[in-house]
Amino acid sequence: MEREARFWEPQNGGVQCHLCPHECVIADGKRGICGVRENRNGRLISLIYAACSSVTPDPIEKKPLYHFHPGSSALSLGTVGCNLRCLHCQNFTISQADPDEHRMRELPPKRAVETARRQDCQGIAYTYNEPSIWWEYTYESAKAAKEAGLYTAYVTNGYTTSRAIREIAPYLDAANVDVKSMSDSFYREICGARMQPVLDACKTYRDEGVHLELTYLVIPGHNDGTDDLEAFSSWVRDELGEETPVHFSAFYPTHRMTDVPRTTKEQLLDAYDIAQETGIRYVYLGNVPHGDYENTYCPQCNELLIERHGFTAQIVGLDGTACKNCGEEIPVVR
Repeated sequence: MEREARFWEPQNGGVQCHLCPHECVIADGKRGICGVRENRNGRLISLIYAACSSVTPDPIEKKPLYHFHPGSSALSLGTVGCNLRCLHCQNFTISQADPDEHRMRELPPKRAVETARRQDCQGIAYTYNEPSIWWEYTYESAKAAKEAGLYTAYVTNGYTTSRAIREIAPYLDAANVDVKSMSDSFYREICGARMQPVLDACKTYRDEGVHLELTYLVIPGHNDGTDDLEAFSSWVRDELGEETPVHFSAFYPTHRMTDVPRTTKEQLLDAYDIAQETGIRYVYLGNVPHGDYENTYCPQCNELLIERHGFTAQIVGLDGTACKNCGEEIPVVR
């Protein structure tokens, strides 16, 4: 389950990785920040090629992707490792795991496609931990999936270089990017990264024609201020477009942030209102009890288009990708 990595060059007696904005310079026998790319005698090796910690059919709504093949199922694949060190990571048992110490299943690209078909999945989603760190596998398995008529999706922190995104984009149909804050200090102190590369990655996905949705985890006392939410919503509107679907999700105490209170529904509703008032046309709430904020409504006539309950979705008001009532074209991939 090892493979020579892409996006590196010799540097100062070691190798420099160019997969993510950390641009790690790695000495012989050492690994990058992600923990899964190792310098072996002057060659960068991926330690997790085809190594899966999770292989599970999931509703695409769980990613969350609400405007992308609603009601379909995706074979969801995860591995171990991450290039961020988020103090609030809900999947820290795999994102911070050592590939040498975690039991994993080998799933070569062709077998991933066969498994997706056998499980009646319409696509493959790379999720649970950061998918770009096993770029070599996601590239080859996504290519095989597309050849087999399956869709592909990333659920990503967005900490990936534009070069790596552009190369996989022809075989990647959708991405949900977790934008954690509009504060660089938040990224540095809470995630061990920088903010701007994530914003740049969002624009690269959009420019390359990958269907894009965003998730913003609302953390009380850290990124939930009115100024934070207005800055995020304005950036989405101005840089990505008002039709970009946005998901505000509730935080719950975990990992190294167990002292932070859970996000209340009222705090999420505040974020919802701010985004709508800013002009974002499709805003959703996650990790909360069922409500209208899961459904998709026509922004022109308010007709119910897609009704959701939990992770189920039923198309009720669309004719193709247009509102049945008024004919408004809706940015949804079917």
